[in-house]
Amino acid sequence: MRILIANDDGYLAPGLLALVKACEGLGEIEVIAPEQNASGTSNALTLNRPLNVYTASNGFRYVNGTPSDCVHVALTGLLEHRPDLVISGINNGANMGDDTLYSGTVAAATEGYLFGIPSIAFSQAEKGWTHLEAAAQTARAIIDQVLASGAQAPYLLNVNIPNRADARNLPRVVTRLGRRHASEPVIRQSNPRGETIYWIGPAGDAREAGEGTDFHATALGQVSITPLQVDLTEHAGLGAWRQRLGGA
Repeated sequence: MRILIANDDGYLAPGLLALVKACEGLGEIEVIAPEQNASGTSNALTLNRPLNVYTASNGFRYVNGTPSDCVHVALTGLLEHRPDLVISGINNGANMGDDTLYSGTVAAATEGYLFGIPSIAFSQAEKGWTHLEAAAQTARAIIDQVLASGAQAPYLLNVNIPNRADARNLPRVVTRLGRRHASEPVIRQSNPRGETIYWIGPAGDAREAGEGTDFHATALGQVSITPLQVDLTEHAGLGAWRQRLGGA
């Protein structure tokens, strides 16, 4: 088996190294990750400049671009062989609910999925890398379980793991995405020239976090596994819009 591992926290992130170590023995592993932290870049591809690929002392390759760039470049010419599985993470913090639309971690996995390759994104529910080894062991157990399940490719899974020492023994539940409140207001500051600058505010609290959601599962100390899709079509509204627009 050939496995491509990426992330959005950068090639030096502890979560990436922990995930790679956890996957040892599964097959041939290639690591291609961003040069710098690229959190919040979603599915962006770099189209206005060329990309460089470098090799770190530990053999990891890194790209001066986005998580999607890393997987896209890997699959369209950098790798000699097409991988059988794309894995992304382990992210420093949750990717649940609306977060998945912004997440570089999920985007790296989505890029593999768009190429028809089974893909899984892994995140810890809280920031700080606490109990990271337990999260990595959990990720490996889930990968083993998914591979043994006979699931038909391609699939895209988003996994959020509570930061707990007993993470591997926690219940694993299949969930749907919850929803968040809108983000907090922007933070205004002044730069040394006296110009106003703006920082994007922190994410809002969970708005829809009821039973069955990823927020609910992790709050109960469960590992959340959410199957994702790329189709954003509002299928239920197609008929109504055809009537409104005269069959357009």
